[in-house]
Amino acid sequence: MIEVHPETTRLGWIGTGVMGRSMCAHLLRAGYPLAIYNRSPEKMESLIALGAVGCSSPKQVAIRSDVVFSMVGYPSDVEQTLLGSEGVLAHAKPGNIIVDMTTSSPKLAVQIAQEAVSKHVLALDAPVSGGDIGAREARLSIMVGGDKAAFDALEPIWKLLGKTYLYHGPAGSGQHTKIVNQILIGASMIGLCESMLYAQQSGLDPALVLQSVSMGAAGSWSLTNLTPRILRGDFEPGFYVDHLVKDLGIAIEEAQSLKLDLPGLSLAKKLYEYLQAMDRGSAGTQALILAIAERNGVVWGA
Repeated sequence: MIEVHPETTRLGWIGTGVMGRSMCAHLLRAGYPLAIYNRSPEKMESLIALGAVGCSSPKQVAIRSDVVFSMVGYPSDVEQTLLGSEGVLAHAKPGNIIVDMTTSSPKLAVQIAQEAVSKHVLALDAPVSGGDIGAREARLSIMVGGDKAAFDALEPIWKLLGKTYLYHGPAGSGQHTKIVNQILIGASMIGLCESMLYAQQSGLDPALVLQSVSMGAAGSWSLTNLTPRILRGDFEPGFYVDHLVKDLGIAIEEAQSLKLDLPGLSLAKKLYEYLQAMDRGSAGTQALILAIAERNGVVWGA
């Protein structure tokens, strides 16, 4: 088993987007050597300036690393990045660890773990919650499934990235836990946006209303962190609408396999798809208020 330490452990990271960039920066500041890859090379520049080594492919990251983290967009990206002929697993060495932090399919996580075992590589699925703020402040919640020994070995890394890191069971368990998280987010964002629109249309000051309700039983992370963005008209992504629609789609598929009918989940997916149709797929999830306002024939912030 790898003993993880900045002087002996080479890290690799694939996917330096909104969250990955901040997470990589924490690792670099802790002194870990880090090889990185991103399909858009310009998104690597700030990390290269901090000391990361830019690579031209996932293969090159794997060759240079003992532990490789991936945080990409969709399950198809995960499959290509980790399982493709030019991907990480094909070029990892026995004893290496691969950690997929993408919100992806539990079934794919199981497949990755099975193929990793055949190559004497350890695999973890470790999606996170906390958005850009949590990544920047190292306050993410990290939900982990897969090889328990690998989870234990990576404790120094978890501490650099998150406030909470819990092991939930065998491969796929981290992804199942993240599905629970996304069901909660999807449904709660409906209530958050509807409540702010109601406050506006009833003649209240939404900012003042937020002060009252955020400290009571209705308080939540989303209410505290995303509602101020809504009030400022800031719809930049902490987490993309397109990615949430993907996550909610995975959640519906998994719920159906469990013979569950989850109407709140289905409604959330439909409303976020409506937002996509408004050409807001690259906005943050808080932009849902624009879809709800449009459906009501009113303008948010008017």
